[in-house]
Amino acid sequence: MSFQQGLSGLNGAAKSLDVIGNNIANSATVGFKQSQAQFADIYANSLYGVGGNQPGIGVAVSQVAQLFNQGNLESSSNPLDIAINGGGFFRTSVNGAIQYSRNGQFQVDKSGFIINAQKAQLTGYPADVNGKILAGAVVPLQIDPSDMAPQATTKIDTQVNLDSNSAMPTVVPFSVGEQKSWTKQFPVPVFDSLGNAHTMSNFYVKTGTNSWDVYSATDGKEITSAKVAAAAQTDAASLAARAAYQSAVTAVPLVPAAITAAAVAYGNAAGAAVSAAAAAAGASPAQLAAISATYGSAVPNGINSSLTPDQIDKNIAAVTEVPAVRSASLVFNSVGSLDKAAMLGLTPPQTLPVTVNLPVFPATGANANLAIKVDFTNSTQLSSSTSEKRTVADGYAAGQLSRFVVGTDGVIQGQYNNGKTRDLGQVVLTKFSNPNGLEPLGNNAWAESSTSGSPMTGEPSSAGLGDLRASAVEVSNVDLTAELVNMITAQRAYQANAQTIKTQDSVLQTLVNLR
Repeated sequence: MSFQQGLSGLNGAAKSLDVIGNNIANSATVGFKQSQAQFADIYANSLYGVGGNQPGIGVAVSQVAQLFNQGNLESSSNPLDIAINGGGFFRTSVNGAIQYSRNGQFQVDKSGFIINAQKAQLTGYPADVNGKILAGAVVPLQIDPSDMAPQATTKIDTQVNLDSNSAMPTVVPFSVGEQKSWTKQFPVPVFDSLGNAHTMSNFYVKTGTNSWDVYSATDGKEITSAKVAAAAQTDAASLAARAAYQSAVTAVPLVPAAITAAAVAYGNAAGAAVSAAAAAAGASPAQLAAISATYGSAVPNGINSSLTPDQIDKNIAAVTEVPAVRSASLVFNSVGSLDKAAMLGLTPPQTLPVTVNLPVFPATGANANLAIKVDFTNSTQLSSSTSEKRTVADGYAAGQLSRFVVGTDGVIQGQYNNGKTRDLGQVVLTKFSNPNGLEPLGNNAWAESSTSGSPMTGEPSSAGLGDLRASAVEVSNVDLTAELVNMITAQRAYQANAQTIKTQDSVLQTLVNLR
């Protein structure tokens, strides 16, 4: 017996205690992977000796191996806490240096980058302004806080059932304000090119057995009348009078009489333009008289002398009404579905979808005309109550980013206050053929090494990579109970090795004391 075996045993037991202590210390560290001290025996080889007669000269620590088994997942209140369920590592960038981690506790810095507590930036695939993931170069992910641009409505797919037992209206012709002139109306929100919301209403009027007419209105006004009311927006005289009014109200010094005269002049110009458009649309004398009454000079200085051009437009539009023009005609067959052949035989021929041109009035600065394709293809006429089964319209208002979530596939989806969503990027994961070969860097991070193999980066839930869980963290995989038992074992091993040294010392002391 020599001191070497006992000394190596003490060193090995001490190393084992160091590893166990480190595991216990990190039992609450998110993403921590426990380590295990692995030992190898030591033999002194003789060139010509017989191996079976070698007693061994102790033990050595062959490696401290980390165990990359899955830790438990726990929920979190932070939407940017992300846990990996399965294989792989988060790929992060620290001043351009690439690191790998299982700790998914992230936050957003002032520049919009997703970072962890050590300021390492999470990397992945970026997205363009339209929300398309650009699966190419892996870059630090940056949340784009810009508003979602509005989109004008261009298409409406609607499916209604019209009661085959409905009676024809008792009042003709059709008028939005006369409920007895139509059977049913269904509104749908639409948006102009600046994202301003408008309401398009389709009115269904039964005209005979299996036949219906559809009339459309915008913001409660039938579209033909709305187009007539909007005539002042394109009339040269009205535009000149509006510009003159603006000059009068911004003149220095202000001349009240000039403002009054400019208001009256605008009222006369706008009223004349609308009256001319109404006459061309077939307005009756009573309808024309109602329009002229809103801009005439029946009282001193004219009735519009104290109004702005916008107020004058509103007053004229309120009384403007001309004969309505239908947007579509629907013909059904004996089984309740649309008879497209019969619709082609109408004058003019009717095809689907129909294009409805909604005037944007009063002006919002958006395109003055909103052209919408309305498709009634799946509508029916059955013996059940008239009802709207399904209506889907594109278009939406501008939206501000209110929150974002991370999906199991790593896609970061932004949610906007206009009810829409847009992809902002995608988190990627990286795996190694030999994760035990990774170089520990501390701060829950590892670096690639020559023994780990090359990194293989891809989308979560693919190629052996795990999926992601948002608002969750992967806790340490340390089993405290097992570590405490291992600590007792290591302590006993240390004591036993110390005892072998003590015994060897006693033997030597006995030899020294021989006389």
